[in-house]
Amino acid sequence: MKVVLDVNILVSALLRDSTTRWILTHAPFEFFFPEPSLASIRKHQAALLEKSGFTPKDFDWALAKILENVQLLPASFVKERWQEAKGIMEKIDEEDVVFIAAALSIPHAVIWSEDKHFEQQKRVSVLKTREILAKLAGGK
Repeated sequence: MKVVLDVNILVSALLRDSTTRWILTHAPFEFFFPEPSLASIRKHQAALLEKSGFTPKDFDWALAKILENVQLLPASFVKERWQEAKGIMEKIDEEDVVFIAAALSIPHAVIWSEDKHFEQQKRVSVLKTREILAKLAGGK
């Protein structure tokens, strides 16, 4: 399965040793993340450092370890489907256009997110963590 990660999934895995981190490091899925969204993580790095208790060096190491299992999608790749994604998400949440564009750029990709606003669009399938776990267990 090809899975585009919402920024909150990546942050969740980064902040604590959780089910999310386990999935990202052990699941036999292909994970993708739009490279332009790394700026959002860096923008909030101070708050993330406070929440996690990491030093800046530990934070960079943890992010790099998690990203070992994630293919970063360059802006040029995501931009190919930007206008289509914008038409889908601009009235829902413009910050998430990038994730829809990424998913549209990868055949049969889904988005992994806990954000309910993705449910307002019907173009791209969106799975919650419990659904990802069910797929791992062989369920539907």
